[in-house]
Amino acid sequence: MTDANDPVASLLAVLDLRDAGARTTEDIFTGVSQPMPTGRVYGGQVLAQTIVAASRTLPPERTVHSMHGYFLRPGDPTDGITFSVDRIHDGRSFSTRRTQAFQSGVPIFSMIASFQDDDPGLEHFEPMPAGIPAPEAIPALEVDALHPISRRLLSASPVEVRHVTSPLYSSAEGPHVPRQAVWMKLRRPISDDRAVHRAALAYLSDLTIQESIMRAHGVAWNTPGLRVASLDHAMWWHRPGRVDDWLLYVEESPNARGGRGLSTGRIYTRDGILVASVAQEVMVRVPRD
Repeated sequence: MTDANDPVASLLAVLDLRDAGARTTEDIFTGVSQPMPTGRVYGGQVLAQTIVAASRTLPPERTVHSMHGYFLRPGDPTDGITFSVDRIHDGRSFSTRRTQAFQSGVPIFSMIASFQDDDPGLEHFEPMPAGIPAPEAIPALEVDALHPISRRLLSASPVEVRHVTSPLYSSAEGPHVPRQAVWMKLRRPISDDRAVHRAALAYLSDLTIQESIMRAHGVAWNTPGLRVASLDHAMWWHRPGRVDDWLLYVEESPNARGGRGLSTGRIYTRDGILVASVAQEVMVRVPRD
């Protein structure tokens, strides 16, 4: 880990996996975790690391365009993580990789991802919603007024987040609707490495997508007894985008039932270009009383 005063540098250090040098039928990499006051590895971190591990087995011009993964067990941020990459298929334009993240010999996350060379073809995308205020028009969050755990999490986060509707950290203000939009970006510029930006985008994609479910029912993060955990995650990268410039994350939840909720998201550049789409099923358990 690096200087705690530069959380972006800490994130980049976490994404810089080490090649273990072991070769059986799979490629093996190792990595570390960001410190977490919750005592659990942040899901977006291990998701981003598995993308990095799989990318290391391919030439740089063949980039990730889709992934489907399952969060199997909570990870321990004080332990290292081992990543095994199975080179399932390499074709003329596409490659497929299966990557698993292990701690103490058992998998905590399992993913299959597909990679493609840049290729011309048909093109369209759903436009960005109209009437969204610019990120500069939304006040920065005052973390000092938050619960101590939330304050520690947000102060050490490499990502700046600005909710178009008021955030859910302490209360659920505004209409109880199954949708929201947030602006987000890294707190400082990083290099032009496309693979790093795509992995970091996966990191960002898990930060707030659960909140469209919570907002629909007026549930804030500090609700006593609330339990939230990502179950699975799917992501499609459509176009290049920089995570060190503002991105708009438009999130909607079409369904919740049985302690599970589904949320979908679209990520746009500030000039309205669709960069990625996301879907996630989330365990959300709220005490009856």
